[in-house]
Amino acid sequence: MRDHMKWGAPEAPEPDSGPATGRESATEVIQEVLGGLRGSVVLLWPEYGPRGEVADFRLVAASPEAVDISGRRGPELVGRSVLHTYPGTDATELWRGYLEALRTGTPYEGELEYAETAAGIPHTSRYRVRAVPCRGGLLVSWTRLDASEREQRRLALMQRLGGMGWVDRDLVRGKITWSDEVYSIFERDRSLGPLTLEELSAHAEKEDRPAVEDAVRRLLESGEPLDRTFRVRLPGRTARHVRVVAETENDVTGRPVRVHGFFQDLTAAKHAERQLREHWRTALTQRDVLASERALAARLQDTLLPLPHQKLDLAGLTVDVAYLPLQEGLNLGGDWYSAIELPDGNALLVVGDVSGHGLDAVATMALLRFTAKGMAITGTPLPTVLANLNTLLLHTPERNGNTATMIMAVYEPASSRLTWVRAGHPPPLLVRDGRARFLPSDGGILLGASVRPHYEAFTVDLLPGDHLLLYTDGLVERPHESIDDGLARLADAAVAHVGGPRFLDELVAALVAPDTRHDDICAVHISR
Repeated sequence: MRDHMKWGAPEAPEPDSGPATGRESATEVIQEVLGGLRGSVVLLWPEYGPRGEVADFRLVAASPEAVDISGRRGPELVGRSVLHTYPGTDATELWRGYLEALRTGTPYEGELEYAETAAGIPHTSRYRVRAVPCRGGLLVSWTRLDASEREQRRLALMQRLGGMGWVDRDLVRGKITWSDEVYSIFERDRSLGPLTLEELSAHAEKEDRPAVEDAVRRLLESGEPLDRTFRVRLPGRTARHVRVVAETENDVTGRPVRVHGFFQDLTAAKHAERQLREHWRTALTQRDVLASERALAARLQDTLLPLPHQKLDLAGLTVDVAYLPLQEGLNLGGDWYSAIELPDGNALLVVGDVSGHGLDAVATMALLRFTAKGMAITGTPLPTVLANLNTLLLHTPERNGNTATMIMAVYEPASSRLTWVRAGHPPPLLVRDGRARFLPSDGGILLGASVRPHYEAFTVDLLPGDHLLLYTDGLVERPHESIDDGLARLADAAVAHVGGPRFLDELVAALVAPDTRHDDICAVHISR
């Protein structure tokens, strides 16, 4: 039996009309009894009208934990009138059940459903109510049903989100209970009922069956806890990874009589674990590749562009080099240099810059560096060397469209004269007597950009105490800054640091911040 009510605002209790004769002592005894009870229990005394009919009930005793629909507790309920506190009750089946129980002495059981609004949200709650005649009144107890239902829904949600369901088995009576989620894990029709633990191995992959059978046997025979993950083959699907955890309740002799446990679908977790292992293997492979690249770079470095560990003495000049590639893990970039003594005793000094980075730029750099050295050794005039290099780039398909800038110089110690040419490259910087100036010359067009380039040679006599700097644009260029500003900064820094024991290191540190560098840097410092 279920009543449905929509409660209005509860009214304040009416003044107590006074206990009926002979009931006071009974009420005190019942209140003392109720004081030791758990849950919601109250004693109702009927109040009669002029014709002997029950006009109302009054709450005269209550258990300490009793809670009504408005949240009032034990002592707050005592003395209240039912009809004044809960208007509309006399129109419900619950009221008729009270009257019938009082008239016949037969206990009444039913459900009460009511609607309320809390925080602007309508909500319907349900109670199970039991009324038992007692000493001329009614002993009424109630249990809120919707609260337990909400807990069940929360539990079901947690099981679904966790891919987990519980199982209970009575080994004495042979009864097995599965939660709904276990049926979902095994994709089993509920009409077929649950599987026994002994039947699990039949659904496991062949390789997993012996271990599952052994674990189940030890659980059921000796009560050894079970925690194992095995693969279940479902129709039309790949294997599902299922974890089963179970333990037993034992009797006084230690014999298992009940099993409690849960199943958990770990398929997604296993898939993530496999992906993690694959990523780890990929990372290890990549690490090996990088290690191989570093080893290759070291060999290329030593073969293509050996860096001096100390200053070089060439034809009466002292030469120092700074080389800073941008790409980490590869100590070669598109910037390069040459500083060698020619067969006639002169010194060849070259700085070049190939567009791009990485191995493509390195290949083009090697092509230009070795070709330039070869032609210079044969005595080819410097403008002709640049013209030939330009033609080489234009007719080399493997260069992938690379262009390059270059400055070449030959120093003759007999005359202290330096002859140089340049192709689209920053001008050489000369520091003499504490003053810096860029040597004027026609820059010429960069290599690989034109089929009819023009390159011209220029000369300067180097004096004792002179400092000459050949460099690539990575030393002077900054984003959103003109090249003229960069060259001015270079001239000022060169004057400030020239003559120091670590001139190039200090110069680079003054001009380029490591966290803002965006290009390779190569600089050759020549002093007499």
